[in-house]
Amino acid sequence: MSTPPPEVTIVETRRASCDGAGAIRGTDKVRPAALGHPRVFLEIDEAGYVDCGYCDRRFILKNGPADPDRVTDVELVKDDKAGITGASTPS
Repeated sequence: MSTPPPEVTIVETRRASCDGAGAIRGTDKVRPAALGHPRVFLEIDEAGYVDCGYCDRRFILKNGPADPDRVTDVELVKDDKAGITGASTPS
């Protein structure tokens, strides 16, 4: 059984960067990156997500295959038949 990632971030591009300090905000006395890790640049593949090798944060491509809030064509067709506007049937 796999362990879920400690943090999930939805991104809109296939490239993401991580420094481990995304949720750590700096103050007058503390720099945010001091508690993180070296910045790495990650590429999301066809699975729709990538995990950071340092902190295990998962980056999910918005509307990609791994996005839990993704709207599929089947849902759009179902909504269109229910009378909801804005959806189109596939041809």
